[in-house]
Amino acid sequence: MTSAAAPGNRPAPPPESGPTGDPKSGPESGVGPGSESGVGPGSESVSLPVARPAPAPAPVSGAAPWRGWAAVCAVSLGIFCLITSELLPVGLLTPVGAALGVSDGTAGLMVTAPGLVAGFCAPLVTVGAGRLDRRVVLCVLIALMVAANLAAALAPNFAVVLAARLLVGVSVGGFWAIAGGLAARLVPERHVGRATALVFGGVPTASVLGVPAGTLLGELGGWRTAFAAVGGLGLVTLTALLVLLPPLPATRHITFPELPALLRENRAVRAGVIVTFLVVTGQFAAYTFVRPILQEVSGVDARYISTLLLGYGVAGVVGNFLAGPRDAYRTLLVVSSALTVVLASIAVLPGPAVGTVLLLAWGLAYGGVSVSVQGWMIKAAPEAPEAASSLMVAMFNFAIAAGALCGGLAVDGLSEPAAPLGGAALMLAAAATVWVTAIRRTPDRSDGQGRIGHRA
Repeated sequence: MTSAAAPGNRPAPPPESGPTGDPKSGPESGVGPGSESGVGPGSESVSLPVARPAPAPAPVSGAAPWRGWAAVCAVSLGIFCLITSELLPVGLLTPVGAALGVSDGTAGLMVTAPGLVAGFCAPLVTVGAGRLDRRVVLCVLIALMVAANLAAALAPNFAVVLAARLLVGVSVGGFWAIAGGLAARLVPERHVGRATALVFGGVPTASVLGVPAGTLLGELGGWRTAFAAVGGLGLVTLTALLVLLPPLPATRHITFPELPALLRENRAVRAGVIVTFLVVTGQFAAYTFVRPILQEVSGVDARYISTLLLGYGVAGVVGNFLAGPRDAYRTLLVVSSALTVVLASIAVLPGPAVGTVLLLAWGLAYGGVSVSVQGWMIKAAPEAPEAASSLMVAMFNFAIAAGALCGGLAVDGLSEPAAPLGGAALMLAAAATVWVTAIRRTPDRSDGQGRIGHRA
């Protein structure tokens, strides 16, 4: 279940002119704003049709290098804390429902509702933040998450719990949209890819460590203890952000009309949003039903499912860090292609050993998705990364809900294998979209039509 203030903190050399007189893209960096686009020499991204903002002062200029990396770690801790909070009810549905007198289906709203709210709030918070210092915005969002979890821990009924979960959705959507591109403002350009991977390492790590730890706390001390513990972790995160993050003044003020304008004017952003929808919908169409797939198709004993899912999560952490320093476009082509094969195979190939290998490959491949789609959006719109990333975060969260819905319809209407097969079809469509829009090299033309960033 991502972006940042515009990177522009270091003076850039005068741009060279391409065949059309437009500036070429900057030096290559895995996911940095000046990265090579992967579409051939002279590639470029088209910004919004607004005045070009002046470069912002470098917030960490003159600071020791460790300060920038410490700030990146604080942001990563924030992502870890928020994703843990968002997914925590997955392991607590039954005890919460039993304690508050609601069914498991109704208790499931604790997961669905924050995801939908996060989708809506990613662009809303990005626009509403205006010219506020991004350090202040991130701290406020973490504080909101702390309050929400403490409210859930003390809730007298399910209505209060659900209201608190809606606040978690606001925090997740806003924090992800603002924080995803901050690495470019905290570390030197050559390290942006690795730093961004570190930030997004909080996503799979929350699945591997945060959610199981919260579930264990719920079993030992009750579900209220689990929510209170996440609130306490949020206080630690808030302290880290206050101490370690430098001032991060906004570099431009985004307005609501600019968001649809960005989709209209920038092909790369449109393609990135489409790829995000296809990959994430395909993922959750299959992953939502991974347990019955492993049992019914692969024949895995139910006693080993939790252990295998832990292995899946660890593989996802590895995949995230492998993908971080690499070109986002090519990584997404590899990831979507690999997931096409893995999901199609796990739907039809029997055997516990085969199922185990495919599940680990699945985790490794999908682990690179979050950091790569974030890198895509930063490269697609380097002058408006917050706006571009807010669109991606919104689509990411909506696609989670769409994937679970589509997978459920496939399983109920056909069979368990239909869910991963449908996911594989969407992954294939994603791979084709990446190839057509970002990878396939075409000869440079004087009109620039062959470039991904060309204005529609």
